[in-house]
Amino acid sequence: MLEMTVTEEILEITSVYLKREVICSLIVPDGFENLSKINLLLLNDGQEIENLQLKSTLEILQEKQQITPTLVAAIHAGERLQEYGTAGTPDFKGRGSKAAAYTSFIIKELLPKLQELIGLKTFDVIAFAGFSLGGLSALDIAWNNPELFDKVGAFSGSFWWRSKDLTDDYCNENDRIMHKIIQQKQHRPELKFWFQTGTKDETSDRNKNGIIDSIDDTVDLIKVLENKSYNRPADIRYVEIINGKHNVETWAKAMPMFLRWTFCK
Repeated sequence: MLEMTVTEEILEITSVYLKREVICSLIVPDGFENLSKINLLLLNDGQEIENLQLKSTLEILQEKQQITPTLVAAIHAGERLQEYGTAGTPDFKGRGSKAAAYTSFIIKELLPKLQELIGLKTFDVIAFAGFSLGGLSALDIAWNNPELFDKVGAFSGSFWWRSKDLTDDYCNENDRIMHKIIQQKQHRPELKFWFQTGTKDETSDRNKNGIIDSIDDTVDLIKVLENKSYNRPADIRYVEIINGKHNVETWAKAMPMFLRWTFCK
């Protein structure tokens, strides 16, 4: 078996849009400069890559030739509750107020910088993924910029994100923001979607149907996508981990499945 190694580098970008220094951990396959094409994965909550065991996972999958060479740009979170969310639509508490600025950082600052560093005009497959609020953010950015992304992944995505408090005449059908954003788009972006939940993500059950909200909200989002003529499994992959929790340990277990689906050889 051919040994494959990756190296970690730090990229710092002074963002005009976020008005702060953004740190990105780059996981680079050795010998990438000799490659004619390479994939790109943008990952929210990039400060967690060590806990996710991402470097070793990438090395193993590449050694086994289960994925093609992939550059990971793991973006360390800043003001997480404000920068992650749905651009232009804060939740009922005003969270996500800087999501539009974060989108601008990704599109106008990070992607061009990565293209410059790698020396390629484009990447082979470009994916964006995240965990919890970071998964919501990744989906929102990819959905609204489908010309730049091919695939998106959400691990325990915060699809409860809502415009009304539960005590304020809340309605599942009208008040979940990401569901509504997808419903209202007139055309069907050329994207593929990967979703993961854990059966122990949480205990909340808003509608008292015996299914936790994390699963309900994700499954309902998949139904909205299917109503847009996306198909399972061709366009949508859903992974439900028995006893999986809303934590890095569960997401680390799911990561190889996501990487194989996204960058399969």
